Amino acid sequence: MPTSKPYLIGAGVVAAAALLGVVSYTATKPAPPAAAPSTVAEAPAEASAGPQAGVYPELEKYARRDAKDPLAVGRADAPVVLIEYADFKCGYCGKFARETEPELIEKYVREGTLRIEWRNFPIFGEESERVARAAWAAGQQGRFWQFHRAAYAEGAKEKGFGEERVTALASEAGVGDLARFGRDLDSEAARRAVAKDQEQAYALGATSTPSFLVNGRPIAGAQPMETFTSAIEAARREAEK
Repeated sequence: MPTSKPYLIGAGVVAAAALLGVVSYTATKPAPPAAAPSTVAEAPAEASAGPQAGVYPELEKYARRDAKDPLAVGRADAPVVLIEYADFKCGYCGKFARETEPELIEKYVREGTLRIEWRNFPIFGEESERVARAAWAAGQQGRFWQFHRAAYAEGAKEKGFGEERVTALASEAGVGDLARFGRDLDSEAARRAVAKDQEQAYALGATSTPSFLVNGRPIAGAQPMETFTSAIEAARREAEK
């Protein structure tokens, strides 16, 4: 796993980091024997239960709310921001991208309640780093979400993310200037942007992908739609007070 210099964070964020670390491990640890009751779903669900339970106001500041951010979708002033820390080589991230995220966009982003901000969190080595930079590079031409969809398509990660493969994905995503894409992919700016997201995830205590923040509420793993709905609805109610 890559290492990086952590951000300086306050005591409240430290407490949240401890929670996210525990929840993140619980969400992805090996399943217990069939005879034993499973706790895989319960910990992340607890993190989103109740109107204020598990909410860390300091973590709300991690939302960038930059209207020009190409790695975000939804109104910059939406009452709820879901931050996703993910790796394109992560199978559970792909599951979330294919099954849950489109529903969240249809139900909450389109009506203006939710904004989704992506953070590159490559943890599976060189190919993870490359495809993270490639996604960022596609975003420089306004095609991040199209690249995201192509890279998370069923069976995409099994083909790997070598140099030729990420260029093919960029072409599939409709990136117009592939020469520029190649330059951006290998640029220092791409490396800095990915490292910034990665450091933020480590500082929060994330130990696996995907990990999420919903208005300062940590959730880990590709949880059922109901988990995200509960967290978003609770965050919306709090924002409307």
